[in-house]
Amino acid sequence: MVTEAQPANTLDLGVHGLDRGAHLVVRRALGRMAPGDRLAIRGSSPALPVHLRAFCRADGHAFCPADGDAGVAGTIVRGDAMDARGRGAMLSGGADPSRPRAVVEAPDPRWGLAARGAVVEAGGPVFHFGLAKKSEVWADEAGRLYQQAAAAQWDPRTALRWDEPVSLPDEIEDAVVQVMTYLIENEAAALLVPARFLAQVHPHFREVMQLLAIQTADEARHVEVFTRRALLRRPTPALSTVGGQTSLKTLLDEPDFATASFLLSVLGEGTFLSLLWFLHRHAPDPLTRDIVRLAAQDEARHVAFGLAHLERHAEHDATLHERLAAAVERRHDALRHTAGLNAEVFDALVLLAAGSYELDSLARGHDAVQALMREMDEDRRKRLERLGFQASQAEALSALHTRNFM
Repeated sequence: MVTEAQPANTLDLGVHGLDRGAHLVVRRALGRMAPGDRLAIRGSSPALPVHLRAFCRADGHAFCPADGDAGVAGTIVRGDAMDARGRGAMLSGGADPSRPRAVVEAPDPRWGLAARGAVVEAGGPVFHFGLAKKSEVWADEAGRLYQQAAAAQWDPRTALRWDEPVSLPDEIEDAVVQVMTYLIENEAAALLVPARFLAQVHPHFREVMQLLAIQTADEARHVEVFTRRALLRRPTPALSTVGGQTSLKTLLDEPDFATASFLLSVLGEGTFLSLLWFLHRHAPDPLTRDIVRLAAQDEARHVAFGLAHLERHAEHDATLHERLAAAVERRHDALRHTAGLNAEVFDALVLLAAGSYELDSLARGHDAVQALMREMDEDRRKRLERLGFQASQAEALSALHTRNFM
């Protein structure tokens, strides 16, 4: 039996040695003492003096050999190493010791992959994360949005009724396949953009890191279900155009996290939300309707984080609005000579809204797509104003957004 004998600065280990777990008792006793306090160790294990010397060297304490007392293996003088095992390094990064789990503005690169609030042992490697400032990535809503996203994950195998027959006129089925083909490549871009920045986020901002990870999982699932629907009754997807690919490439090439989030989440995915709910209203079959409904629910969270992150960023960066506006203008100039939304997708949307090739129906379908574009523009302007742009600025920037929607 390991016992702590009197006086309080004496610890009796009995027959137990440090090589069989007794070091935990020694470390616990030292943890209750102040630097400079002395702890005499009693015990009959033959190797105890040797092990105590090695233990003290490793943990940063002084060791005094036995002074003639046959029952004492040696005395430990408690050092400050138990505090120095990273605690000083942690505090040097700006953490508040009274709030160890608080999110700091600039986490120390030496914290590396450690859990936020952990005591990080000094002397470790220096990690480089490109997104290592709270003002660059943080949103107070990140934790709540991650919890919502985790709770709302859905399995394509069970959430959708793949076994129910889908029998549509060939022209309508072809329109669905064309739209799904278009959605696939756009969702691939929406997956790759956050995935590219995910590895740059300092793990101290774990809620943001988790949210970007689950966002990429959302997009991977969207690519899966859009592909399955496209190939449900056709051997291959439909047309992918140069204009569409060029538009999406500008998103992948954007090097700055804030502007990439703005172009993708606030403008692109925000516009896409209107498209998905349009498809939900005009879906020609229950499976397609359920697919776009589930995707729209995921996309709404992506837009919410983009807005929350950029609202907070704008509070700490007076140049942000200017940089975001410049990004829109730069992208518009890069796409000036492209065709925008390809005619095949536009016509497919008209046909889905019409439901047939009957001329009066096609006219209504065309009007519905025009109304969709006005709705997209109005919603973009609202989001831009929420970010702090003046109404006139919002109107001008929304008008410059790519005609390819994303």
